[in-house]
Amino acid sequence: MSYFSELALQYIDGEWRSGSGSWDIVDFNPYNGDKLASITVATKAEVDQAYRAAERAQGAWAETNPYARRLVFERALKVIEEREAEITEAIIAELGGTYLKAGFELALTKDMLRQSMQLALHPEGRILASPVDGKENRLYRKPVGVVGVISPFNFPLFLGLKSIAPALALGNAVVLKPHQNTPVVGGTLIAKIFEEAGLPAGLFNVVITDIAEIGDSFIEHPVPKVISFTGSDHVGRHVATVAASHFKRTVLEMGGNSALVVLDDADLDYAVDAAVFSRFAHQGQVCMAANRVLVDRSVEQEFTRKFVAKTASLIVGDPADPATQIGPLINTLQAERITAEVAQAVEAGATALLLGEADGAVVSPTVLGDIPADAPILRRELFGPVVLVVPFDGEEEAVRIANDTPFGLSGAVHTRDIERGVRFAQRIDTGMMHVNDGTIADEPIVPFGGEKASGVGRLNGDATVDAFTTVKWISIQHGRSRFPF
Repeated sequence: MSYFSELALQYIDGEWRSGSGSWDIVDFNPYNGDKLASITVATKAEVDQAYRAAERAQGAWAETNPYARRLVFERALKVIEEREAEITEAIIAELGGTYLKAGFELALTKDMLRQSMQLALHPEGRILASPVDGKENRLYRKPVGVVGVISPFNFPLFLGLKSIAPALALGNAVVLKPHQNTPVVGGTLIAKIFEEAGLPAGLFNVVITDIAEIGDSFIEHPVPKVISFTGSDHVGRHVATVAASHFKRTVLEMGGNSALVVLDDADLDYAVDAAVFSRFAHQGQVCMAANRVLVDRSVEQEFTRKFVAKTASLIVGDPADPATQIGPLINTLQAERITAEVAQAVEAGATALLLGEADGAVVSPTVLGDIPADAPILRRELFGPVVLVVPFDGEEEAVRIANDTPFGLSGAVHTRDIERGVRFAQRIDTGMMHVNDGTIADEPIVPFGGEKASGVGRLNGDATVDAFTTVKWISIQHGRSRFPF
């Protein structure tokens, strides 16, 4: 099927329909600029209709036998496996993702659906002791009700489903607002998958729109109890503020400024491989990407020579070519932004060890060294194919530099001494840290999330149960209580 011609619609209460806004979101191929689709935006009225449909459908779904709920995710997984080639083509066209990136995203997506099958059976109650004679305390896990999900453009299928599938598995209904640059792969394609998997109408809804049309109504609406957001820290702060003012819980997965640290005893060839992947996977448009590569000064020269050589060998170009390793950024505005940041850093004193060039939205890799310690580029997320190589003298300085950022999502350290690596990892203010590996990792049962400006809350496994359920205390008094009056 042609996803971009058939899925360029809103999906509300089990119906495919046009939005009622007065303008369209136009979906472009970021590599060649081809128009993929034009979608009339949803208005506040459609946001309300989506949430009300979810609210109506959720009660019966929560009462559905969890073994029956699980079957939906089994069928959804089968749909993806059967359509993998078509979905890969859609990822390449809409995101500018390479074949390698599409395969990576699909593998993560399938693992998440497998975990969601288990989550449907996961919530457990507890019985707690009471100081009151004859009293029984029961704790029940209940779905929160309706969850609003705001997904990003970089891994829209996986990062959308990362919240959507577990929330549904746990008995909730969901309304999704995908990013405007990926409305199909990150939005209506997911709706189509669940529709084919037999998810009852109304439980999952997609509204394709923009804050310019709906303001904060997606967050402020009275129906959703939890808002799950993945995106920039700037937007995340706003989401958190608005949600808090309406007493809504949030799960926020935001940006990163990860450091991959190479200690003096590291396997340098292996560290080079890990660093190149950690920085340049999907053109650096990954929240866990290693913006900074910190290298002990005793091995800096050798490491940097090998790192620059490997980076320079990466194949840049058309993501539809299976040989391509670096494709386009999501749009030309992002390409212009990242090249401007490089120019500013060089003007401020940084050295371009490898200087990339922009051709439309395609930007070839840049490696910067000699970055002044007070340079702003050291402390912000780059989200593009630019990496900063920073030397250090000993572990204490490495820890200080790694932590000198408002973010705290992921990181990695390379050393031949595993326990040394673990001790180092313990000192880094991040939600995730990897010894002798890359900075990019996500596993379905391991808590995923960050510290500081990188987010609030965790997803995956038990953390997902906490995010999308609430605990209810029911006490039973066997016999008669005594009251003071």
